[in-house]
Amino acid sequence: MINYLDTCLKVCDLSKKTGKYILEQSEITIQADIEHKGLHNYVTYVDKTAEKLIVDELRLILPESGFITEEGTASNKGKVFNWVIDPLDGTTNFLHRVPVFCVSIALMENEEVVLGVVYEVNRDECFYAWKGGMAMLNGNQIHVSGLKDFNSSLLATGFPYYDYGRMDEYLNVFSHFMKTTAGLRRLGSAAADLTYVACGRFEGFYEYGLNSWDVAAGAYIVQMAGGVVSDFKGEQDYLFGKEMIAGTPHAHPEMLKVISDLFK
Repeated sequence: MINYLDTCLKVCDLSKKTGKYILEQSEITIQADIEHKGLHNYVTYVDKTAEKLIVDELRLILPESGFITEEGTASNKGKVFNWVIDPLDGTTNFLHRVPVFCVSIALMENEEVVLGVVYEVNRDECFYAWKGGMAMLNGNQIHVSGLKDFNSSLLATGFPYYDYGRMDEYLNVFSHFMKTTAGLRRLGSAAADLTYVACGRFEGFYEYGLNSWDVAAGAYIVQMAGGVVSDFKGEQDYLFGKEMIAGTPHAHPEMLKVISDLFK
């Protein structure tokens, strides 16, 4: 048994330390530092160094834990506890000096996420939640939006950058929400999108082509802030199923209805 709050606060400190390093590097990283993991999928020494920093310190916080990491700096699996880490969610933004990118760290106990931390580096905003606790932003409790009128809702989404096999369905959904909501935004970081749902800036978020490290922490924070998270079928295979809908109790059913109908 671990102290979830104490562990969460240690992870918050680690996220801020990592974020400081990332911000320092943002003005000196150049095109020559970029590697291509796949089509439109980039990685830099900053991603790798940040992840190693995180892994090394998490091993001290919870020595028996394992890791699910984006950059593969650690891949050992723990019997009970496993960290799910994206050291720099929004690498393309980072490379283009667009100020939305995050450190995202979640802890799974068996099959359950029990804490999540997302640190948005540029605004110095640390979102976090822990089992038995609540969702917080820089020490203040947060809740999802209470807006009930879906037509007035602001949604977030992400554009696929390699999996174009579902583009027709995606564009149909996008077109529908353009006409039936107050608008859609694309920040370029799923972790940021989710935390913005958690604190009431967005009423909902949806995307496909996601990985567990993109969403594990943010989705947990949404749930602890009173939101609803599912896959496109309304089921719970969102962490490893590569698709997600997250929203308020009022927006989620409306989004699910549209997406499950149009996103075959």
